[in-house]
Formats: sequence, structure tokens, C-alpha cells
Amino acid sequence: MKPGNDTQIPEFLLLGLSEAPELQPLIFGLFLSMYLITVFGNLLITLAVSSDSHLHPPMYIFLANLSSVDICFTSTTNPKMLQNIQTQSKVITYDDCITEIYFFLLFAGMDDFLLAVMAYDRFVAICHPLHHTVIMNPCFCGLLVLVSWMMSALHSLLESLMVLWLSFCRQVEISHFFCEINQVVRFACSDTFLNDRVMYFATVLLGGSPLAGIIYSYSKILSSIVGISSAHGKYKAFSTCASHLSVVSLFYCTILGVYLSSAAPQSSHSGAVASVMYTVVTPMLNPFIYSLRNRDIKRALKRIVGIPVT
Repeated sequence: MKPGNDTQIPEFLLLGLSEAPELQPLIFGLFLSMYLITVFGNLLITLAVSSDSHLHPPMYIFLANLSSVDICFTSTTNPKMLQNIQTQSKVITYDDCITEIYFFLLFAGMDDFLLAVMAYDRFVAICHPLHHTVIMNPCFCGLLVLVSWMMSALHSLLESLMVLWLSFCRQVEISHFFCEINQVVRFACSDTFLNDRVMYFATVLLGGSPLAGIIYSYSKILSSIVGISSAHGKYKAFSTCASHLSVVSLFYCTILGVYLSSAAPQSSHSGAVASVMYTVVTPMLNPFIYSLRNRDIKRALKRIVGIPVT
């Protein structure tokens, strides 16, 4: 397959969430606020884990990685959208669009894999507590994170390179606030059969496998919790994974909402609005979910901001 002559078109147009001029200041203020909260909140979690010696078990190391990835994930799309609103421009160059696709898929994949790794850590901690420190040793934890980065990088590189091979014969107007790969591929005038198959199998394999691992881990965790005799023991065991379970539910439910909205009439606009949930809202809420239910994180955050710890 050879790239078409019109592949290197100069720019795409991002139509955003709304074309109504009177809504642009509201959208700008809302998304700027959420972006700053996301960056500040996740940065605090990362600093808390890295600066507190009590927060070096695997669970917190993975949490720091998740917070760092969430900062990068939301920074892939939000600044460009804010710039377009501020300058009243809808333009994104072809090169910038491909770059955005690459990093969006990279960090979305990392979110997916890290949530699965964190579920496995909770499974080992609750179902095999005596072997937890042996199994989840620093070397193995580092290997899990490294493999997650490699898998995500290879997937995003493959998808981005395949978009580069497509030809675009007319002006591309994307009904979204970022270069969403499905919509970009839809506007190609060359054959997209291979792209569609790769996206389908990547969704099933790289999206379904971590989800299957999470479901398996929590099914085993639930069985172990049910087997605990005391109510206090059950509560303590469940509380160690409640925050992670909340984040997992939020992440996958919002993605499911995007999928269902894309199948509805006027799917482009509704899909863009639904995408706000997992690209902006979920990374913003993650620090609150983990810090509100975790005493160790609360103590570390108080030390960072200078509040006395009792």
C-alpha cells in the first residue's frame, strides 16, 4: 500500500464542543479550571509519594505513575483546545494532529495498563498477604511498568504510522475537540480496511485484556473478603481497594458511555461531549478519590502544604 499524493495536507479543522460564539468563554473558563485542577491535584499526589518514605509500597508507586500519566494524558488535548478557543481558530496542522493521536493513544493505553497492574497488586495483597512483598518486589514492579510503557508505545506508534499512510482528498472537519483517530480515519479517501481491523483488534486485545485482568483480580478479592469471618476484617480488606475500584468504574463506565453515544444519531457531537468525561473529568477526579479515602496520602499532602500532622 502506497501513501496517496494528498497525504500531506496542510491542516485539519477541530470543530470543538460547540460552534456557538456565546458559549466559547464559558467553555474556555470551565476547561481551563478543570485542567489546572487536574495538573495541580495529580502533581501533589506524585510529589507526596516521591517525598514520603512511608509511601513506597507498590500501590503508591503505581499511583504516582498513574498521576503522572494523567497529567500527560489531559495535557495532550486540553492546551490545544484552549488555544483554539482563545485565538478563535479551529486549525490544527497535519503533523500536530498525528502527534496528538500518538500521545493520546500512548497515555490512554498507559492508564488502562496501570489500572490492571494496580488491580493485580491488590489481588496479591489481599489473597496472598504473606507473599506480597516477595511477589511485588521493586524489580518486578518496575518490570510491570516498563512492559506497560512498551506495549502502549508500540500500539500508539503502529496506529499513528498507519494514519500516515492514508490519503485525504478534501478539507477535514473533525467534530471533536481533539484529533480522535476514528474520526480522522473516517475522512480518508483511501482504503481504510486495514486501519479499521487494526483499531478493532487493538481495542479487543489492549482494552479487553486489562479489563479481563481487573475483573479476574476483583473476583478473587471478593471471594477472599467473603471468607473473612470478622466484619472489621472485611471492611479493612475492602477499604484497601475501594479507591482503585472507584477509579476503574469511573474510567470504564465513561468509555462505555462514549461507545454508546457514538452509536446514537448525531454521534459525532454526542461522542465529543461524552469524551470529556474520560479525557478531562476522570483525570481530575482521580486525586480526590485516592486522597479522600487514604490516611497516608492525606498525611503526606499535609506535610507538602505545611499543615501540622497530628
